[in-house]
Amino acid sequence: MAGVSRALLVVLGLALVSSTFAKVYFEEKFDDGWEKRWVKSSWKEKEGTAGEWIHTAGKWYGDEKADKGIQTSPDARFYAIAAPLAKPLDNAGKDLVLQFSVKHEQKLDCGGGYIKLMPDVEIKDFGGDTDYSIMFGPDICGYTTKKVHAIITYKGKNLLLKPEVTCETDQLTHVYTLVIKPDNTYKILIDNVEKRSGGLYEDWDFLAPRQIADPEAKKPEDWVDEEWIDDPEDTKPEGYDDIPKETVDPDAEKPEDWDDEEDGEWEAPMIPNPEYQGPWSPKKVKNPAYKGVWAAPLIDNPDFEDDKEVYKLPTLKYVGFELWQVKSGSIFDNILVTDDEDYARKFAEKTWGASKDKEKTAFEKIEEEEKKKQEEERKAAEEAAPPEADEAEEPEDEDDEEDFIDLKDEL
Repeated sequence: MAGVSRALLVVLGLALVSSTFAKVYFEEKFDDGWEKRWVKSSWKEKEGTAGEWIHTAGKWYGDEKADKGIQTSPDARFYAIAAPLAKPLDNAGKDLVLQFSVKHEQKLDCGGGYIKLMPDVEIKDFGGDTDYSIMFGPDICGYTTKKVHAIITYKGKNLLLKPEVTCETDQLTHVYTLVIKPDNTYKILIDNVEKRSGGLYEDWDFLAPRQIADPEAKKPEDWVDEEWIDDPEDTKPEGYDDIPKETVDPDAEKPEDWDDEEDGEWEAPMIPNPEYQGPWSPKKVKNPAYKGVWAAPLIDNPDFEDDKEVYKLPTLKYVGFELWQVKSGSIFDNILVTDDEDYARKFAEKTWGASKDKEKTAFEKIEEEEKKKQEEERKAAEEAAPPEADEAEEPEDEDDEEDFIDLKDEL
């Protein structure tokens, strides 16, 4: 028993040490005073298509005060806002954890819900052309696009995550977490559940291939790449070409009312000949000279440059949202940038985890009330509608009746 207690103390001690040494570079719960920490971009203001950010918990929530975030508004706008990290982040030799929550209250049909981490840039006019190091989060458009973006900028190129990770599409709050490790591996979590993990080299195109097909190589003239050939010993059966494509229907009978003098001589109809097999061709056999599909030999790629630290990003200084949405209403909250995965997990539990069940209950209640209201309106509309008039019987046409009497008298 004492051994178990000591082991438990060791685990608790390690957890405490982990939390104690976690570095938090950015943490935002959007409490009062959040506007002082954020800069609303002037991007798209001149065009009149810049959206606004509303401080709200939305229509359903677990805790109205704790669940307040910033919500996109109005519809069909560009939304851009950014904030500086508490201190610049150099992720060399340490984990990088980016986490935030989003609730698509409007049931997003087409638009982004992703966050950006940026190097030293100008955030007053932060927009679509502003450099970023990471873009991460859900992207939804129609029935085809429902995925988590994880784009990493490397040597001026925005590299997309190759495997597809499906995002959440309901109207509740969900937490998205990206972890990049110094061993060049990564994790993507949704609601503290791992959805994808692997290697940066394998799942992004950071490096050119080590080897390429020799562009100078040519297929030898005597190379045989025809796998099957006509059997030289196969011969056409005697009389094969004499078999007609069609033949007289043997089951056809001359109709009883057929008159040869008036209808001409009767002939049975033609039907496809079951013995006809089409034009003859010899059967195929394996080509004994076949050498396989030719491929150019591989050579070292002169453009290959090795990099054992693709995980390492330029010093990060800002976090922000730059979005386009057809239908506004997404609420962003609980943003975290840290070097401790365990701290991020606990942060999600204390924020999203504390409200998710109550939020779901509130959402379901509103949905039920809305269905009830729609049903009552439907019934009221049916009751208010005038009864359908019976189709009036068509009167007899007196003129027709008189015409019939006159015709009868004439007869």
